[in-house]
Parts: sequence; C-alpha cells; structure tokens
Amino acid sequence: MKNILIILAVAAVFASNKITAQTPTTDDIKSVNEVVTADNVEWGWLNPLRGDKSPAAGKLWGDRTKNEPAGFLVKFKKGFSSPPHIHNITYRGVVIKGLLHNDDENAEKQWLPAGSYWQQPAGEAHITAADGEDNMAFLDIQEGPYLVKPTSEAFDNGERPVNVDKTNLVWLNANDIQWVSEKSNVETAFLWGSHKENQLRATLLKLPAGFNGSIKNLSPNFRAVVISGGLTHQFSKKDAKADLRPGSYFGAEENATSLISTEKETVLYIRSNGDFEVK
Repeated sequence: MKNILIILAVAAVFASNKITAQTPTTDDIKSVNEVVTADNVEWGWLNPLRGDKSPAAGKLWGDRTKNEPAGFLVKFKKGFSSPPHIHNITYRGVVIKGLLHNDDENAEKQWLPAGSYWQQPAGEAHITAADGEDNMAFLDIQEGPYLVKPTSEAFDNGERPVNVDKTNLVWLNANDIQWVSEKSNVETAFLWGSHKENQLRATLLKLPAGFNGSIKNLSPNFRAVVISGGLTHQFSKKDAKADLRPGSYFGAEENATSLISTEKETVLYIRSNGDFEVK
C-alpha cells in the first residue's frame, strides 16, 4: 500500500504541470520548399486575452497554439514591459530590430540590440521589455502550445536562461566550417542544439555583401529566417526571385537548393536537423 501511495503522489505532481520534460531535441516534421516574405507575414496578438496590450505575433511556420514546433515574429511597442510571468515551454529568440530585455523582474536592464540571442526556459519567472522605436524579434519553439502563465505556477525544468549580446557571439570563418565547400567570407555562430545525427541545431550564418551562390539542405528539416541585411531567393533559375528582407523566412525540403544573392552583408538564422552546404 505504501508503494502505491508514493506512485500516486508522483503521478499527481506530473499531472499538475509543475514538472515538465526538457525541450525536445528532434523535429519529425519534414520541411517543404516555401517562402514567406516580410510583407506577407500573417499578424495577430501574441496573447489574445490582452489584445493590443500584448505584443503582435506574425506566423512564419507551424502553429504556436498547437503542440508542434513553430517559428514566429514578435513586435513590441517602445516602452513595453510585461508583468512577471512564465511560459509552459522553452523558447529561443533573436533580436531583429530595436532593444529587448528578458530577465528576472529584479535584474538590472540588459538591453539586447539587433543580432543578439536569448533562451527562456520553461517555468522560469521573468519579464520582457522593449526600448527601441521599432522592436521585433524572432522566436523559435520546439513544442507547444505557447502559453503565458502566472509566476505562482513556476517550475524548474533543468534548463537555464541565456542572454548573449551580439558583441559576444563567437564567429567562425569558412576554413573552420566543414559544410562550406569553397573558401569565402562566409561565417557562422553556433547558438543551440547538437551536431549529433538527426539532432536539432541552430546557427547564425553571415553572408558577405555581393555573395552569389547557393545553400543546399541535406536534412529532413531546414528553416531559415533573415535577421539582418537582405537577399534574393530562388529554388531554381526558372522561379521568380523573392526579395527577403529582415523578418522573412524560407524553408527547404531535403536535397533542395536555394539560390542566394546579397547586396549587403546578411545574417540568417538557420534551424535544421542536420547539415547544409553553402557554395
């Protein structure tokens, strides 16, 4: 009887959502060839219950209201500051425009400029604030739905918050990157994940001004978001060119090649289940 009571008590704790497993490290959804330009993003409210007091949210892929991976943009008004809260799932973010702060409510403001990266663990109490005239970030989740909950439901899922100012990113040149097939001024900065087979990982890819080449996806899942700069994109020379400004997205199916050209230095956030080849 004692053992049965212990089992029931543990089950009750899990059922209360106070304990949540760590973020999934794989993504079984196969990506497809698709493009979403910044002008064609579908916008709504990040927290519909708060209406226009909430940041705006724009869909890039997936559905953040369901239990699936998703990528979306978030716009914040100048001076926005959320009440202390938690999320039921972990998310990762990259600042595209403005200045953002994401930390404990009592922490001194650390304003992250465009190009910076942060990770917010599930269950961790925090606030989010914005201080630029125009503030936008890209958020990446591996599971859903993306929910906002009170700090009274806080829990520790074993992950820890990360805030990396763009000046603290570590960039590697092409000679250090196995999947860049030719020497160039291409650079990469690893953000999160694992390079083990079939494991999710994300990097920032920096393409120089005047780049004219291709990115070939070698894995079942490949998604790229323009963080800064801009590029023209085609899946083949027969396709019309798409102009992708910051906030734009393209996905690619396995073994698909994206033809890329840039006029100015451009940074992409690339999330994949494996390698990709830059030429």
